[in-house]
Amino acid sequence: QRRVHGGLHSSTTMAELAGHLAPAQIGDNVHAVETPALLLDLDAFSQNARRMSETLSWFPTVSVRPHAKAHKCPEIAKLQLSALGNAGVGVCVQKVTEAEAMVHGGVLDVFVSNEVASRKKLERLAELVKIGATIALCVDNEQQVKDAADVAEAHQVKFGILVDVNVGQNRCGVETKEEALALAKQVKSCSHLWFRGVQAYHGSAQHIRSHAERCGAVDTFSVKTKSVVDHIRHHGIEVQTVAGGGTGTYRAECATEIYNEIEPGSYIFNDADYARNLDETHEPVKDWKQSLFVLTTVYSRNVTGGWVVVDAGLKALSVDSGVPLVADYEGATYTPAGDEHGIVTFAEGVELPPLGTKIKLIPGHCDPTVNMHDYFVGYRGDAVESVWRITGRGPGL
Repeated sequence: QRRVHGGLHSSTTMAELAGHLAPAQIGDNVHAVETPALLLDLDAFSQNARRMSETLSWFPTVSVRPHAKAHKCPEIAKLQLSALGNAGVGVCVQKVTEAEAMVHGGVLDVFVSNEVASRKKLERLAELVKIGATIALCVDNEQQVKDAADVAEAHQVKFGILVDVNVGQNRCGVETKEEALALAKQVKSCSHLWFRGVQAYHGSAQHIRSHAERCGAVDTFSVKTKSVVDHIRHHGIEVQTVAGGGTGTYRAECATEIYNEIEPGSYIFNDADYARNLDETHEPVKDWKQSLFVLTTVYSRNVTGGWVVVDAGLKALSVDSGVPLVADYEGATYTPAGDEHGIVTFAEGVELPPLGTKIKLIPGHCDPTVNMHDYFVGYRGDAVESVWRITGRGPGL
């Protein structure tokens, strides 16, 4: 090796270097995985995939477009769609980088369920259409429609378009049925766009703890969704898709008979926040097994204080929805202690685990936790069965 421009020159490629940085190899014992690492319990993952398919059998006219922002990994998307059978019509993403990851990984029907802010990003999406992808976009103003139409025409491709409706999230989306109709008419006038329908998603409703209150929220905002859809149809424009619904509320959206496409994502993993949602019996929702963990290693012990230090800190775990839970150690709690440090405190009288012990943490919020890692390490029992690259991770250019 020799230094070139301040670095080391080597025949090792970046791809090979990335491979060396994978926390495990297929066949490894799960206790030998380098940490901090993102673990995926494949048995629980498969149960979640099957459970979504089972619950959708009650709503045969509803399609599912799993939200890939939860995992950003085409291997997982393909497994989700396979489990859903004919009900699975493609995936949602929030960012263009996620769309590129899906398409280049073999998932070709993608809805960008977020407004796209720049012409360069639209041009990248047009390139995906050119290689065989079906791409739909979300819009909530005239300029977005104009930009999408200009890029589509310049590249001789077509984009599907859904009008985004604000039903209470108070983030993106048009406010009135008149605004939605105006955008639908504008889309219909553009030869390189095709109007698919509307998106009416309420993210905050996913985390209302009470089952009755969650369903009540859906009933309330679905009135606005229906008003918008009926208004557009009344003016002779077909509304093919009415999209919305996430892991916390999708059954309620399905039951309205207004929505015909749902967008759940976190169901495949679960997390500590979703585990706080209650079902109709006032017990924690039992549909989803915890399949996603951050594996961490004990590397310091304080017997007097009753705690250990682990190597998963704020660089390995998102805490926007609360701190992670400690799996397999009843009464133990996790506290962030810096970028690379976490403290796990044990109940009085509990013998501390020795140095080198691997501890599993349940993320408070799965999506941004996944975004901090490069790989999923899938395991069954004690054996690593798969190592998948999270190709769509990052800030989302």
